[in-house]
Amino acid sequence: MSDLNATFEAAVANSKNLSERPDNATLLKIYALYKQATVGDNTEKKPSFSDMVGRAKWDAWEKLKGTDADGAKQQYVDLIASLS
Repeated sequence: MSDLNATFEAAVANSKNLSERPDNATLLKIYALYKQATVGDNTEKKPSFSDMVGRAKWDAWEKLKGTDADGAKQQYVDLIASLS
């Protein structure tokens, strides 16, 4: 299992050095997968309607509810690899 953790940590580092900035939808997916992999299911209060960015992040993370940490880590690794 530590192999996946090491690969995930390497992907997190690589995500900061992408040659181009991903589109907003991809950035939300990266954020949501990271949060699901590191924190688990979203238990935070939904941001107010006026906080559009916070709401978009919250919604993206909420869609991954029930995904286990290892599954989220693998999806994150695969996504970053496809962008590199």
